[in-house]
Amino acid sequence: MLQNKKVQLLFFIALVFSIKLTQAQTLLVPDRVFDGMEMHENWVIYVVDNQIEYAGEASKFRVPNEAAKIDLKGMTLMPGLIEGHSHLLLHPYNETEWNDQVLKESPVERAIRGSVAAKASLLAGITSMRDLGAEGAGYTDVYLKKTIDDGIIPGPRLKVAGPAIVATGAYGPKGFHDGVTVPLGAEPVSGIDDAIKAVRRQLGNGASFIKVYADYRWGKGEPSNPTFLQEELNVMVATAKSAGRYVVAHASTPEGMRRAILAGVETIEHGDGGTLEVFKLMKEKGVAFCPTITAGHAIERYKGWRPNINPDPERITKKKKSIQLALEAGVDIIFGGDVGVFAHGENYRELELMVEYGISPIAALQAATLVNAQLLHFENLGQLKKGFLADIIAVKGNPIKDITKMREIEFVMKDGIIL
Repeated sequence: MLQNKKVQLLFFIALVFSIKLTQAQTLLVPDRVFDGMEMHENWVIYVVDNQIEYAGEASKFRVPNEAAKIDLKGMTLMPGLIEGHSHLLLHPYNETEWNDQVLKESPVERAIRGSVAAKASLLAGITSMRDLGAEGAGYTDVYLKKTIDDGIIPGPRLKVAGPAIVATGAYGPKGFHDGVTVPLGAEPVSGIDDAIKAVRRQLGNGASFIKVYADYRWGKGEPSNPTFLQEELNVMVATAKSAGRYVVAHASTPEGMRRAILAGVETIEHGDGGTLEVFKLMKEKGVAFCPTITAGHAIERYKGWRPNINPDPERITKKKKSIQLALEAGVDIIFGGDVGVFAHGENYRELELMVEYGISPIAALQAATLVNAQLLHFENLGQLKKGFLADIIAVKGNPIKDITKMREIEFVMKDGIIL
């Protein structure tokens, strides 16, 4: 009996040892490494299964015999990018207007489009993504996330907002008489009780966080105005926090932004009309800013604007000013372009515009990696550091010297798997 137990123990030890030996081991040898904070020369990254085991100077690392070495000559290795504001269930408005996407494209069609968009994003180096609302497709984003998590389709790690929440009467599509039932782009609520129920319902149905529209256009062609009362915003944030989640706010007017900040949201999306006073309040309250530069830039181009040829439209002028004010106030800035308004996979456009509008290249890359990981709750991501998950990309050249190099993604690894 004792002999049998010894045999079983030896077999178990041998099995564990053999499993250890068969772990995937990869040594990545680029020209340089951006670790999420700064650039390094003569560094290597060693990955075992889906985790980084070493990130540092090549001369201080002894390469295991079992490691598969991948030379990335001429390239910069960096953490996988984290997209902060996406809509996988939308596609560019110059293909199909937003109203027609919501009214005429079924959730099934939009899910298929979303799966294509997820793959395009991943191959463009976006290994993680915050999706800011299904825009009329219910909880399709929740199920898109599930199919990626289950390995059914390729795509980034997702955090999703579900339907998002708007004030009754404030969101579209609009323009129909009161006898027509129109599918809306978000869930409408009014009053404290209704707001609490909506937050709990969305979280219960799988939303990773709650998105609210703190301001919007009440009528066609009108400027945006606040939508929710302070008390309504307060209670939605409190309800989400009690469930261990958080709230983000679409807001572009000073008052809409102010109410959302005071309510305790974690990020302000868009923020075109933000004043220095509002941005200072954001800094004081620890609220981050996702300017979504590329969406407005794309929309103006769809209208016929030619950058660097025509004068800047008002939308562009306001966006540039808002970023300068945010920088002056010292607000944390998130990388997130509102992709879906423009083509999925072209996320690099946001980085290029961030730099064009006054953000340094290294700060833009930090926003897309370390900063977004910390602010958007992506744990063990955003840095090339021992113990972190192996979401790693490589680009040609040095993107700190030339941010357009972010268009040239040559290598993508997600969760230790090379794509």
